[in-house]
Amino acid sequence: MATSGDGIADSKDKIFIGKEQQAAWLTLALANRHGLVTGATGTGKTVTLQVMAEGFARAGVPVFAADIKGDLSGIAEVGTPNDALIKRAKDMGLKLQPDQFTTVFWDVFGEQGHPVRATVSEMGPLLLSRMLDLNDVQEGVLNVAFRVADDNGMPLVDMKDLRAMLDAIAPIAQKVAEHGDVNADIRQAAQALGNVTKQTVGTIQRQLLVLENQGGEKFFGEPALLLQDMLRTDAEGRGIVNILAADKLMNNPRLYATFLLWMLSELFEELPEVGDVEKPKLVFFFDEAHLLFNDAPKSLLDKIEQVVRLIRSKGVGVYFITQNPIDVPDRVLAQLGNRVQHALRAFTPRDQRAVAAAAETFRPNPKLDTAKVITELGKGEALVSFLEGNGTPAMVERVLIRPPTARIGPVTAEERKAILAASPLKGKYEAAIDSESAYEMLRSRIDGKASGEGGTAEGGLLGQLGAIVATVFGTNTPRGKLSTGQVVARNVARTVTDKVIGGIAADLGKSVGGSLGGSVGRSIVRGTLGGLLRR
Repeated sequence: MATSGDGIADSKDKIFIGKEQQAAWLTLALANRHGLVTGATGTGKTVTLQVMAEGFARAGVPVFAADIKGDLSGIAEVGTPNDALIKRAKDMGLKLQPDQFTTVFWDVFGEQGHPVRATVSEMGPLLLSRMLDLNDVQEGVLNVAFRVADDNGMPLVDMKDLRAMLDAIAPIAQKVAEHGDVNADIRQAAQALGNVTKQTVGTIQRQLLVLENQGGEKFFGEPALLLQDMLRTDAEGRGIVNILAADKLMNNPRLYATFLLWMLSELFEELPEVGDVEKPKLVFFFDEAHLLFNDAPKSLLDKIEQVVRLIRSKGVGVYFITQNPIDVPDRVLAQLGNRVQHALRAFTPRDQRAVAAAAETFRPNPKLDTAKVITELGKGEALVSFLEGNGTPAMVERVLIRPPTARIGPVTAEERKAILAASPLKGKYEAAIDSESAYEMLRSRIDGKASGEGGTAEGGLLGQLGAIVATVFGTNTPRGKLSTGQVVARNVARTVTDKVIGGIAADLGKSVGGSLGGSVGRSIVRGTLGGLLRR
């Protein structure tokens, strides 16, 4: 505990969170072991989040936090303590010195902060499928589109790129699957090739339209966010607090949850391994965390668990904020070592289960009936248990959360505008860039602008469909480990003959010619259809 004539204060290696009988300290060296802040609405979770964010910033740790109601934005302005806050600080031996913190505002929609963008390729098919609420078949089609684009050097930057790629592969696979002269094995393999049908593609296109209508198209594009711009300190060595305006984003909870998971995934991919560090490189606060797990498929939950478990070694701490601890799956909850529990109300059987579950997650304190105390906590009070020593949880303690030093409550529109005008990132992300990508490349070939080399290039695009049979369905896998559909795909990839090529060339040529331009289509059929089917 660090003390002075002014009372308790943060030390160089700990953050002072609160005090009653005992002071509660969050150790910086263990802060990347993640954490959880829970409690019913109105019990003080947002103030606790602000206290933690201020402590990390003072210690030189950059912070990223989603601001659901706008209340957290006040961290950018000097606090004006009222009598109650001054009394609380005095009672716990803390001198309350008003302060403010260097803040950068972000907004997916570009209205209340710097625009946040990512490319479709960076998002990837798994997270994009989650965002679009696609089923397994539709997700398979999306995987095919990403693979074809990647193998042909066609960047998927924005939503029109993805639309163009889906439109390009659908009629080709459809024709191969439906052609009357193709035998049953060939037809089954083509259907297994991601089930790329016009109907499935149409469903995906409609989901893309829904996302566009919700403003999601503003998120996909360039310049894409450079995560290093969030890992910065100010001139005084304090961590910069990055605030994501999420009030409008919450109108589409799936977009909100997927966006934040994308950020975590990008941090995991980009940051180097650092192991145990004296303090985190970044602390990430995920408010309304239950939205991440609602109706999430197993593949997504696996990814969440992997990222949370492994990103610790990258020096990143993740803190989930939600109302109920049972909102978080057990295998994720097990990774969250630092806990702050505000009051829960046991009005329903589900509430009672939540209270019992919350009490059981704490290391018992013989002086406290944890389950009973959880229902009795007042506003601003909490049960806390932070990691200590060699990483073991401390016994649970009842504490009064210290008052923040910055403003409690939102900034005004004028204050936000002034902060944005003075931002060191002003002008870097505001103007969108429409670079040449998949849409422009496909459009150019359809228009005949690349007719001199279109046959070869488009043939390569078509040829990837055959290659995906081998890659997706494991043609190099021992036969005994393949499903029936995979065995069929393997046999097709190995046994298609020139006779089959001749049987569908003419009709497929008309289809491709109509889609990509007559001369280009005929060139594809003459020069590359064999490559498509022989793979």
